[in-house]
Amino acid sequence: MAITRRRLLARAAQWGGTAAAYSTMTALGLLAVPAAYAGPPSLPVAIGRGRKVVVLGAGIAGLVTAYELERAGFDVVVLEARARVGGRTWSIRDGDRIELAGEADQTARLSSGLYFNAGPARIPSHHQGLLGYARDLKVPLEVEVNSSRSALVQTTRANGGRPIQQRQAVNDVRGGLSELLAKATQRGALDQELTAEDKERLLTFLKSYGDLTPDSRYEGSDRSGYIQPPGAADQVGTRRPPLPLRDLLGEETVPPAILFEEIVLMQATMFQPAGGMDRIPAALARALKSPPRLNAVVEQIRSAPDGVRVRYRDRLGGQRQEVAADYAVVTIPLPVLAGIDSDFPAPVKAAISGAVYDAANKVAFEAPRFWEREQIYGGISYTGGETSLIWYPSGGYHQARGLLVATYNAGKTAADFQKRGLADQVALARASVERLHPGHGRDLAQPLVVNWSKVPFNLGPWLHWDQDGNNPAAYALLNQPAGRVYFSGAHLSQLPSWQEGGVLAAHRTVAELAHRVAADTTPASASKTTHG
Repeated sequence: MAITRRRLLARAAQWGGTAAAYSTMTALGLLAVPAAYAGPPSLPVAIGRGRKVVVLGAGIAGLVTAYELERAGFDVVVLEARARVGGRTWSIRDGDRIELAGEADQTARLSSGLYFNAGPARIPSHHQGLLGYARDLKVPLEVEVNSSRSALVQTTRANGGRPIQQRQAVNDVRGGLSELLAKATQRGALDQELTAEDKERLLTFLKSYGDLTPDSRYEGSDRSGYIQPPGAADQVGTRRPPLPLRDLLGEETVPPAILFEEIVLMQATMFQPAGGMDRIPAALARALKSPPRLNAVVEQIRSAPDGVRVRYRDRLGGQRQEVAADYAVVTIPLPVLAGIDSDFPAPVKAAISGAVYDAANKVAFEAPRFWEREQIYGGISYTGGETSLIWYPSGGYHQARGLLVATYNAGKTAADFQKRGLADQVALARASVERLHPGHGRDLAQPLVVNWSKVPFNLGPWLHWDQDGNNPAAYALLNQPAGRVYFSGAHLSQLPSWQEGGVLAAHRTVAELAHRVAADTTPASASKTTHG
């Protein structure tokens, strides 16, 4: 039966998530290959003079919005409910507190220099918007090792249920498939599709691609690694015997392990800021003329024909204040925004309150770097099950200790996982490491758990407008202003789980607001902060 484009995209999403579907759509020509990044909107320096904008939320989108508006002459006030900037871009260090709704607070106890990127932890090389701000604001970057062929794949049947290195999973699958295709070609199964010359070229390619023998059989490859590596004098390398293709195809963990690097959003080179992902929002905040007002919990948003008023409460002192401005840009996550008193039109309120966010969790430990003794320097091991993967640090090599992410899951798996108590989540993560690295579960110390659906002022990691019961029409509606209120953020981009989505959404909002201001000659008269 012929497979439709819709079915192919569904299967891609099932195997590799939204990123895989995005990659597949690009390959099919359904999404244009992006042109070179054009940079932030180019606005006249004084276009915002005499205009005030209040930006709600100091995540990536809010900070970029404020930064670009200030450069164009706007007076900008940024309100942030947390005691820090960055939103989902959250790096946890020693002494930091983790608040989760319905759970006891956790306090990080980490060795000097260690940090836990609880949210975003990698930047693709083609996310030039975010990387551009890192460059311009002089945030040092280092390579994030997103994939390592020495990392492991947990199996249930293949190799007797023992873990295998990714190099073996990748190359034994490739060799087995190449042998099958070569046999089919030689037996005439593709005669209607290929000329004799085409068949010869294909067979030549498969022998190289799959490392086949001259008679087109796969008998193993040194690409899959060695039982005994080549050494000095007469120590000849002994390569691993190949694992049967049928065994590998039956493993839950094999498809993500062999396809991960092919997803356009996961391809090398990947980057991370040296010292923690929060270095970028911190740099953006320092670059603002008016620093964000932290611990400012928005309680009410009111619109008028000539402006916007926002009432907020100081989390520390309890005082209430009000900001009046010509325009507002709201980057607050939708589940949080739904609980704020506003006079948005009913369809806008319905679009906000109806948004269904995904679930995502991370469990991290500090530990001695036992994985480096197994030749693993960065990258991800695939465990399957509730914990999904183990993510190794991309730096600090050969130092005494490192920060190991022992669980990172999303979707239904994450929704079920976060229903467990924190102690159970930690125990499952520890057991997953023990299965993959026997004897080292006991080395894991100082556990930290982040369930994004329980994080105050987020209440979820991201959302997919074409999944989970979300209405794409709501996405279109929220990408339009409600009077003088503009909505922005990664959740209103095509990259909802990436910081680049926040950057690009901010750029779009800034450009639209500037265009409107250029045609608007009646700034709001009430532009001061009043006290309530």
